[in-house]
Amino acid sequence: MENNERRKEYDQQDRHCDRNQDMCSSTDGVNGTALQRKVSLISGICMIVGTMIGSGIFISPKAVLFHTGAVGPCIGVWVLCGIVSTLGALCYAELGTMITKSGGEYSYLLEAFGPVPAFLYAWTSVVVLKPACCAIISLSFAEYSAAPFYPSCEPPIFIIKCLAIAAFFLLVIINSLSVKMASNVQILFTGAKLLIVVIIAIAGGILLAKGNTQNFSNAFHGSKTSLGAFSLACYNGLWAYDGWNQLNYITEELKNPYRNLPLAIIIGIPLVTVSYVLVNIAYFTVMTPVELLQSPAVAMTFGDRVLHPLSWIVPVFVSFSTFGAANGCCFAAGRLILVSGREGHMIKILSYINVKRLTPSPAIIFNGVISIIYMMPADIETLINYFSFAVWLSYGATVLSLIVMRFTRKDMKRPVQVPIIIPIVVLLMSIYLVFAPIIDEPSWEYLYCMIFIMSGLILYVPFVYYSFSWAQRIIKPLTLHLQLLMEIVPVENKEE
Repeated sequence: MENNERRKEYDQQDRHCDRNQDMCSSTDGVNGTALQRKVSLISGICMIVGTMIGSGIFISPKAVLFHTGAVGPCIGVWVLCGIVSTLGALCYAELGTMITKSGGEYSYLLEAFGPVPAFLYAWTSVVVLKPACCAIISLSFAEYSAAPFYPSCEPPIFIIKCLAIAAFFLLVIINSLSVKMASNVQILFTGAKLLIVVIIAIAGGILLAKGNTQNFSNAFHGSKTSLGAFSLACYNGLWAYDGWNQLNYITEELKNPYRNLPLAIIIGIPLVTVSYVLVNIAYFTVMTPVELLQSPAVAMTFGDRVLHPLSWIVPVFVSFSTFGAANGCCFAAGRLILVSGREGHMIKILSYINVKRLTPSPAIIFNGVISIIYMMPADIETLINYFSFAVWLSYGATVLSLIVMRFTRKDMKRPVQVPIIIPIVVLLMSIYLVFAPIIDEPSWEYLYCMIFIMSGLILYVPFVYYSFSWAQRIIKPLTLHLQLLMEIVPVENKEE
């Protein structure tokens, strides 16, 4: 009897939403069920910093050194990447305060260029980029968490994969239960990772003051001058900075976005840039360039040489760092899926939220399932490398949308407006990063990536543009049963 009543209730909600295009009444009497603005400025800064500082700065800055060839240009690349990330984030601040929908690049491409580019971006991000990124971060967490229990050998791959799956499953549960809980997790682990960064930076500063400056003499000797090599160095540096756009995925849940979005960017990204530069300088006070290139995990080597007998804190805090980054990735990916589902570019149920907890649990669970699938193969990093240039392809297209809307949407409210030269510089940088590796070292992987992106049109034409009725007949009963099971309803598009 109770199930019949709940079924009637959800039927009424579904019919109401069909009439009002995703505007629905909640079961608690409030005028609409929507994502709530619970993310504060502090939480926003922690979302940016916590997602950016993952495993990259602790494990493999040697990739930047390998492609630059010397200490001087290596440090210069870290500074340049921080500047580029800051300029890109400022462009996103204008977009995020102009279009206050969640979803990041998807929402901006949809507004500027229409549904097809937005769908292709969502298709690439939802199916590959976001879940594969979550998978790699989770596997990094598992590897460093298991390391103390296997001091004389590498942890078994089966143990690493099981631990990674369990950790990300826990994050899916946390993010599905409460936005506040997920934000608190982000704040906690951001504090932990900043602590280890401060420890490494202070230790390096002390060694530098004691005269350990030999690795900085002739800092530019042996530098590589190839444009392709420089672009690959920037790729690796920018990968460590990736996450500077995370707050744009959750604009609808950010308190006072017109103030807090740009403020979080201005505080968060320079903080990460300074941290990265100081940490790299600390590495070079202890290791020569050759030793750094031979180190499997730079932070571990630094800890063994400087922090002994407390070197065990390095794997512990790297685990904290990667866990926090995985939480931020999970949080943002769920919002991208929700918004693309709300626009009809994904299955409709992925745009629903829990009627009691007001979290996008279907989208979070969907991303979690795909991410866990990506954890099972042996080499996820190869897959990410195939698609890494697609990230800056999307950034370039998004910044181009900002430039285009300066001329086509002059009437839109712009609480934050950056000088036009900034998006132009970021656009030129993205074009360089996309094409320089292809020109310098042509590879089939770039062609495979473009084929995969364009293959989204095979799905877009029948299922989105023509909206096959037989598919709707299959999906609608399943949606109804999942609504009853998960207590979810369509979300109101809450845009200020």
